[in-house]
Amino acid sequence: MKAKTDWKTIISSLKKALEKEVPPAAEQVMNQKPDPFRVLISTMISLRTKDDVTLAASGRLFKAADTPEKIAELTEKVIAGFIYPAGFYAVKSKHIKTAARLIAERGGTVPDNIEELLSLPGVGRKTANLVLSVGFGIPAICVDTHVHRISNRTGWVATRTPEETEQALMKALPERYWIVINGMLVSYGQRICTPLSPRCSLCVITAFCVRAGVTRTR
Repeated sequence: MKAKTDWKTIISSLKKALEKEVPPAAEQVMNQKPDPFRVLISTMISLRTKDDVTLAASGRLFKAADTPEKIAELTEKVIAGFIYPAGFYAVKSKHIKTAARLIAERGGTVPDNIEELLSLPGVGRKTANLVLSVGFGIPAICVDTHVHRISNRTGWVATRTPEETEQALMKALPERYWIVINGMLVSYGQRICTPLSPRCSLCVITAFCVRAGVTRTR
């Protein structure tokens, strides 16, 4: 069942509901210092890691080394020590060091296109699109578990994978909302539209939601 959509109302309602919410980790890092490299590294750290752990880990690493060249000079063990206890910290430290080295070898500038970003180790479409949108201000839709779940639950899309959701949202959602949708749905998914028993009684966009797959609400 496809939901009715009034994107202007949906976005403005979510924005108002989330005015006092803390933005996702990558956006917080970006607000501290506008730097695509920081967004890239913090997003790599954030995989399967809570935002507060990501922010602390990113802060420790950037305090010691805040450029591709400086991070490339660190050993994987040292990087792992800075980002611990982020999930899969040992694998991430290897990817971070290699990505930093490759960027340094290419002039120290983070790529601003999806193809080159995806060529970096440990970088998937979610990370690449977040770097483009949050780091460069280039319209792109970052689809994580929250965006994928909520977009299907509301009936805005009917997809099986995050990749399919990204493509479907690009067709359904006006481009001017591509950058903001991730941060909004991440925060909303953590607080209101939770994976199990969503808080539908508190939801501000129920008029635009078909509750696909929802069997229990609060």
